[in-house]
Amino acid sequence: MLTKVLVANRGEIARRIMRTCRALGLGTVAVYSDADAGSPHVREADEAVRIGPAAASASYLRVDRIIEAARRTGADGIHPGYGFLAENAAFAAAVVEAGLCWVGPRPETIRAMGDKAAARVMMEARGVPVAPGYAGEAQDAETLAKAAARIGYPVLVKAAAGGGGKGMVIVRSAEGLGDAVAGARRLAEGAFGDGRLILERYIDSPRHIEVQIVGDTHGSVVHFWERECSIQRRFQKIIEEAPAGIDEALRAALCEAAIRAGEALGYVGAGTVEFIVAPDGGFYFLEVNTRLQVEHPVTEAITGHDLVALQLEVAMGGAVPAQESIERYGHAIEVRVYAEDPAQGFLPQAGRLVEWSEPRGVRVDSGVVEGGVVGIDYDPMLAKVIAWDETRARATRRMVRALCELGVAGVATNRAFLVDVLRHEAWAAGALSTHFIGDHFADWAPRVDVEAARRRAVAAALWDALDRDAARPGPRVRAGWRNNPDEPMAAVWDVDGVEVSVAYRAEGGGRFWARVDGDEWALTVEREARRLALSVATGGDGIAVRRWLWLRADGERRYVRDVDGASVCVERPRFPEAAGSEAAGGCVAPMPGKVVAVLVEAGAEVAKGAGLVILEAMKMEQTLVAERAGRVGEVRVAAGDVVDAGAILIVLAAPEADGSNEETPGK
Repeated sequence: MLTKVLVANRGEIARRIMRTCRALGLGTVAVYSDADAGSPHVREADEAVRIGPAAASASYLRVDRIIEAARRTGADGIHPGYGFLAENAAFAAAVVEAGLCWVGPRPETIRAMGDKAAARVMMEARGVPVAPGYAGEAQDAETLAKAAARIGYPVLVKAAAGGGGKGMVIVRSAEGLGDAVAGARRLAEGAFGDGRLILERYIDSPRHIEVQIVGDTHGSVVHFWERECSIQRRFQKIIEEAPAGIDEALRAALCEAAIRAGEALGYVGAGTVEFIVAPDGGFYFLEVNTRLQVEHPVTEAITGHDLVALQLEVAMGGAVPAQESIERYGHAIEVRVYAEDPAQGFLPQAGRLVEWSEPRGVRVDSGVVEGGVVGIDYDPMLAKVIAWDETRARATRRMVRALCELGVAGVATNRAFLVDVLRHEAWAAGALSTHFIGDHFADWAPRVDVEAARRRAVAAALWDALDRDAARPGPRVRAGWRNNPDEPMAAVWDVDGVEVSVAYRAEGGGRFWARVDGDEWALTVEREARRLALSVATGGDGIAVRRWLWLRADGERRYVRDVDGASVCVERPRFPEAAGSEAAGGCVAPMPGKVVAVLVEAGAEVAKGAGLVILEAMKMEQTLVAERAGRVGEVRVAAGDVVDAGAILIVLAAPEADGSNEETPGK
């Protein structure tokens, strides 16, 4: 019997596992890197052990330190969560060899499914449908080219040891195969230490549907129904739901195939059998994730079962429930809130969370708190929001409301993007595929609501006025007072790129007069600690609309939100400094990150679109390219350097043919 569980992970999944452990009366141990010393999962554990510096390779991936942490704290079990070492067979074996309880599948099961090539062969032998492909040992270019021609284009190049979209590339013609293979192999070697690749026929516009299974040591394997995971970016899920919008015949076939896969493996613990479903209804085995999934809460919501509790029960020798007892009810949706900018190709973001407040009426599994720092070392997911209701439409409405109530500021997030997806007519119709984002949101940009921008600019201006008033020493002088009472305070605000001119004058008793872009407003303001009630009358008939707005100040920025959305408001300086000379041109880092490789040397001539630097941040790799042809004038970074957003990495000189010595940027 377990008494104390060490969670070999961080963030929201560590907190979620510890929540169930506490409910079951089990002690909890957290491990942490230097970057996570003040993180919520560390503060919430009964005990915590530092295991190394920020880099995952020196901390969360150190098997020896994690097992030593268990020994020093007297933990008798280890739960790996997901990511990091969760699907590492050597780690599972080391835990068992140390005499500890491993809360997960057997090491041999992890090993078998960690090799995507071997998994294909096994599943095909057990009658589980697999897509046409190649999973052979020969990995030379000629063999792969012949296999791709036999399979037929488009083909999907995948890392044999991969997962989470790493090392996965779609190739639509023979001409692109060589570069795709080289890139996928490099990513696979860097992420998994294994450069082997497999090829599969690419199913166009498929759905991604997975089945949750749990097996016990008594030979039983049961399913907990399916989940729809088709809304993805970069092959990574961002919205999941359960159940999927499929007919009962397909549902039964998927669940039966998943059980067959679990029984072939003698599966013990929680796992997920993933399938690709073609537009014609045919389905193909994708992989078995031998761990808890990020999206497991939607299954918990529709079945009422705590999957972490089941993992712990099975690890202690308990039995899974009877299949006929596992019913489902209602509909659940999960969204992943990331620190990323969807308008810039979902680039990860870093910074301090100026605000973090969670919505009511839904489940929120978060790994952050207000004031915490989102760094570049780990995945940029901040939280998962899970909404349940009796129907899909009602669950969608509940989720949209929750996202509108979510208070997050300080870093760019995908919140507005998620709301737009959930409000889209294709989502409402259930017309889903893994191409959903590319088909409907390829050129997404935040919607500009001019009236909302004006309202938020006024709120920011009056917030600052009230702050100045409260901080003024001596006799009380109301906000906005001037020697000439007819002359109002005036400023121009930048609100998400919208210019808003605001002039205001205090009239006492919380009342203000304002001119906003030439329109006159009568205002009444009530202020609480972190929000402002703004009553606005604009029509001259005395009717005022009262709205609550939440504000956070951080330097020159004012983060303002209401139920319709959020904005960053910055007051433009009244006396701007003379513009200085711009920095020398160059390849500029679009995000904070670590330089993986520098692809050019000083003096080299480069063509437009040529790769200059490979930058990695938060498990994402991006190749920065030359905006135009030119000569490399200066290389300012080397592999391994950590850089800030906006840092100049490569100076690109203008070509001599231009007749100019000016140096200009790549991108």
